Amino acid sequence: MEGFLGAWVGVGLTLFIYSFLYKDNPFFKLAEHLYVGVSMGYTIVRIYYDTMVKSLYQPMVSEGKWWLVIAALLGLLMLTRFIPKITWLSRWSFAFVVGFGSGVVIPRIISSYILQQVQGTLLPLASVGEGGFRFGLAQLNTVLILVGVVTVLFYFFFSIEHRGAIRGAARVGIYFLMISFGAGFGYTVMARMSLLIGRIDDLLLYSSSDYGYATIVLSILIILGLVYWERSSRKAVKKADMP
Repeated sequence: MEGFLGAWVGVGLTLFIYSFLYKDNPFFKLAEHLYVGVSMGYTIVRIYYDTMVKSLYQPMVSEGKWWLVIAALLGLLMLTRFIPKITWLSRWSFAFVVGFGSGVVIPRIISSYILQQVQGTLLPLASVGEGGFRFGLAQLNTVLILVGVVTVLFYFFFSIEHRGAIRGAARVGIYFLMISFGAGFGYTVMARMSLLIGRIDDLLLYSSSDYGYATIVLSILIILGLVYWERSSRKAVKKADMP
């Protein structure tokens, strides 16, 4: 019974969302508001349970970590934003969060986007074995990374005019940027297509008799609902235009 009901709910919400392909309509708005409301409710409850129970109450009571009271007080001070007379107290909490967050994030960003990038360009361009120098796919990849990083840096080097060799290097950097952006866009599109294929598979699965022809029945009902809504909207517009 749970699987049967879940199939109908899943098909209905999926078709509600896809109805936006026609135009903005009440079915889409219902699914949109329901999704946002359920997501926010789940997130708030989940965060409350994980933060207040797992990360605060249980360590304090079971493990004796009473110093976590400081964190609890900083969290409570954030709520003073809703009290105009003492709203200034929330600045302490926000200052602590921003300072701590910056101290944690900045080293990771430097390591990920600068040091790791530099390390990738310092790999050996060839390897030495028993037969002498060898140049394989790994070394070719290293050369491409080195050329790509250097030429892209030349493209963003605006202190001097791009002429001669600098212009040629910048032009090569443009090609590397286009390949990078194209690969990123293609990855995003393929990820969305994967989600679409998954939903279509579910719609085809739930159109069988085992699930009461959920996809077929709900598709017909939504189409009839859109026709009724469209006719009602046109009548309302005509009445509004009448003198």
